[in-house]
Amino acid sequence: MCWIGYRQLQNNFSTPQALLVLGGAKEREIFAAELANEHPEMDIWVSSGSNPEYAEWVFSEAGIDLSRLHLDDRAIDTVTNFTTLVDEFQARGIKSVYLITSDDHMRRATVIGEIIFGSRGIAFKPMPVPSGRPPEPIEKTLRDGARAVLWVATGRTGSTFSKVLPPSQSVNRNR
Repeated sequence: MCWIGYRQLQNNFSTPQALLVLGGAKEREIFAAELANEHPEMDIWVSSGSNPEYAEWVFSEAGIDLSRLHLDDRAIDTVTNFTTLVDEFQARGIKSVYLITSDDHMRRATVIGEIIFGSRGIAFKPMPVPSGRPPEPIEKTLRDGARAVLWVATGRTGSTFSKVLPPSQSVNRNR
């Protein structure tokens, strides 16, 4: 409980140094471009978002200098949105970011961010983008929270566990 309270205070009192957009909806990039105009000193990272041409167009149309834009396509899911960038943020001395994702996805992103970014002392301020959808099922949050803990402990996210067995040894689902 003390750790959670400490992280909440750190998140509330830290000044973001960058914007992190979790890919998955074009509205997130549009929202980020508007926020980036309010914070011209911040670089923008888009983790596995739209195709590069569209993302560059969104930010250039908003008047953003594209030298501030970092498009990273290594993530394959929400957990890897964080694991693929946490070391780079730490190496650049980034201690706090604005976290931009859809409101229905924010609970899961926040849990994962607290675990992965928190393990490296990086704070974030959630910036939910309205989606009009209900929150994701809690099961997704619990599953990905466990995967984030696994990553902190082992450096693996568990995203490839189903690919460990060769096809000839995979489970027969017809039994």
